[in-house]
Amino acid sequence: MTPKEMDRKLDEHFGFEASDNVEGVLATLAPDVVHDIVGWPSGPTYGRDGARPFYQALFADLSDGKVECLSRLYGDDFLVDESVWRGRAPGRPFGLVGSNRPLEFRLLHVIEFAETGAIKRENVWVDLAAIMQQLPQG
Repeated sequence: MTPKEMDRKLDEHFGFEASDNVEGVLATLAPDVVHDIVGWPSGPTYGRDGARPFYQALFADLSDGKVECLSRLYGDDFLVDESVWRGRAPGRPFGLVGSNRPLEFRLLHVIEFAETGAIKRENVWVDLAAIMQQLPQG
């Protein structure tokens, strides 16, 4: 895949996330995707149905999200994306009480693509320290 094709697929993925469209997000993933949100209690999941509960929880916990890309690095069938997420936290993101407060944190995605152009592996790291500073408990 070319960098432009990779950008298009990841931007499509982020667009579905911004509109809380679970089915749209899942459609960007390969049927046998490895979905790994580092630190998520269930650990890595496999297949679209394995990824579904994460997105359902994410869309309940965060709203009005916008992703700003800071940097992307490309390989033959992968990209590394550093972004900032900005929005609100009406739910309990990452187990913290959001109280609909504004929230901003960095994300690092490592994305591998299948020959079909679908995302076959998604690894995501979030800046949990920044989230904890903005959603203090107690």
